[in-house]
This record gives sequence, structure tokens and C-alpha cells, in this order.
Amino acid sequence: MTDLDYMHRAISLAKQGLGWTNPNPLVGCVIVKNNQIVAEGYHEKIGSWHAERNAILNCQTDLTGATAYITLEPCCHHGRTPPCSTLLIERGIKKVVIGSRDPNPLVAGQGAAQLRQAGINVVEDFLKAECDKLNPIFFHYIQTKRPYVLMKYAMTADGKIATHSGQSKWITGEQARANVQATRHQYSAIMVGIETVLADDPLLNCRIPNAKQPIRIVCDSQLRTPLECQLVQTAKEYHTIIATACDDLQKIERFQPLGVRILVCKAKNKRVDLHDLLQKLGEMQIDSLLLEGGSSLNFSALESGIVNRIHCYIAPKLVGGKQAKTPIGGQGINDIANAVKLKLISSELIGNDILLDYEVLNPPFR
Repeated sequence: MTDLDYMHRAISLAKQGLGWTNPNPLVGCVIVKNNQIVAEGYHEKIGSWHAERNAILNCQTDLTGATAYITLEPCCHHGRTPPCSTLLIERGIKKVVIGSRDPNPLVAGQGAAQLRQAGINVVEDFLKAECDKLNPIFFHYIQTKRPYVLMKYAMTADGKIATHSGQSKWITGEQARANVQATRHQYSAIMVGIETVLADDPLLNCRIPNAKQPIRIVCDSQLRTPLECQLVQTAKEYHTIIATACDDLQKIERFQPLGVRILVCKAKNKRVDLHDLLQKLGEMQIDSLLLEGGSSLNFSALESGIVNRIHCYIAPKLVGGKQAKTPIGGQGINDIANAVKLKLISSELIGNDILLDYEVLNPPFR
């Protein structure tokens, strides 16, 4: 096996922590001695051992002179767990190959520097692009303290998210919908707008067995969410937040016995100020937000410039209709030069549907 093989193995291990490590990063570690893998591990869950410590503590081999391949720079500070850099030094590791640099101010090159000071040969930026792909959420959150926002929608080949009568189940097939469930597991929270609640009465849980359940958020500026809707009625089972610009105590108090947390945000044009909402969610250590809200909320999110990424599912169907909704509603833009610019990360055929994965390049309305 080669250096590339070892780091690819570390990347594969890191992915096993998807959904469980938030707001911590995904990290994998492979330790090699005499051209043999003698230890490996990954960060399994928030609060548990980091990848390096998992690998080392589960290894009975003398690691003196070994090489560690780690997808992210080792931490060098005491957080929920002790520093990994110290353990690597203590166990006699002679070389550390690092994929991504850690932008966390508590690390930010200090982990690599500590290893070098101990006489360890440190190689940085090895397969950096591939390792960086593991942690766009962590990199964004640790630097901005605001959630990374993924907007997801499913539409027909003629760009409709529902028929003119409002029917939307199901635009995509079972495999695409299963993929969405996997995304729900990976993100800390999922948000819809009040119009989606009124029209569809969604449950917004993750339907994968033994999955992590995202925090459910309703963006409801005037606090119109019905007490009898599924989100409210299951709030004691699933963590549920209603973000509102309404400070009417009588309205707010109706939800509290049902287990719903009301988050009063600043208002902007009589609607929830999405920047203030994201600031508050970041303070709650919510590092990522899956936006599944209808066309009005989608436009508001783009208008606010808070969207980082877009998952666009396209079904091989045509429904037509001037009144049929499209993914992005609202007023829209006046000048095509100001259109939201996207970069295609990947395209994938899932069953009969296509998933287009885009990075948002510019916040055009700000």
C-alpha cells in the first residue's frame, strides 16, 4: 500500500462519523509501522475520543517509529477530550501526514508546530482537497459561529415543486427520498417555513433506523403554527423550535406546555431576520441547517445571503401550469446579471432522478 492508500483509508474511516460528531469535525486516523496498518480509528461521536486517540488506545503494538495518517491537523488543547498531539508524541510516532489544516483558533497550526518541536516529521496538505471535502460544515461553523446552510428542493423537469392544485407527493422516487433522509441525519437541524407547515403538516424527522434526529425549526414570523400540527404534537419526542418575530406572550405561552421552544428574533420587514436567527442558532451550537422550506422561505434565504449549498433533485416528470410553484418564489431579481451564481460540485443519478450538488458563490442581494 502507498501513502495515498493510507490516507484514503483514513478518509473512509472519517465518513463513518457522519451525523454523529456535530459540531466537531469528521476525522480519520491510520497508523502504519513496517508497511503494515497497526492501528486505525475515527471520531465516532461528539464528546467521545478523537480519531488519533481511538486508534492509539485500541492498539497493543509498540508505535515507536510509526507513521500516522490523519485527515485533520491533531488538536493540541484540552476540550471535551485531552490533546491528541501530546499522545502522538508520547507513543513515539516519528512521522505525521496531515490532510486538512484546522482553522479552529485553538489549533490553527499549533498542533503541527508542537509535533515538529518534539522532533516529529510533519507533512501537511496531503490529499488536502479530498480531506477538506469531509468538513465544509465544520470549517464554516468554527470560523463564523453560524450554521452552514444547505437548501434542498425537488422539482420536475419543467421546474415545478408542486402541481397547480398543490400536490407535491411524490415528485422524486424512493431512492432519492432515502438520500434526503441520509442528509437529514447528517445535519444538526432542519427548517421549513410556516406555509409548508400549513400546507403539508410535515413531521420532519429522520426515518432511518437508529439515526440522529435533527432539531426541527419552523420559521413563523407571526406565530401562526397550529397547535394540532404534527410538529407541535410531537415536540416532546423531537426537539422543536419555532423562530418568530412575534413577542405576544399569550401566543407564546400556548406552546410551552407542549414542549416547543419559542425563539423570538429580530424583525426585518415584519419577518424573522434570518441573520439574527442564524446567530442565535450558532450560539446554541447548531452548526448546520438543512433548509426544506417552500419557495417563499427559499427566496428569503437567498435574499439574505445565508445559503452555502444547494441540493437540487430533478425528477423526469412534467406537470406544467402557470400557477404551479417553482423552487424559488418571492419577488425575484430584476437584472439577470444579479442572479445567484452557483458552482456545480457534482451530479449523480439516484434511481430515475438527478441530484445536482451546488456551492453558492455569491450572496447576490446583500
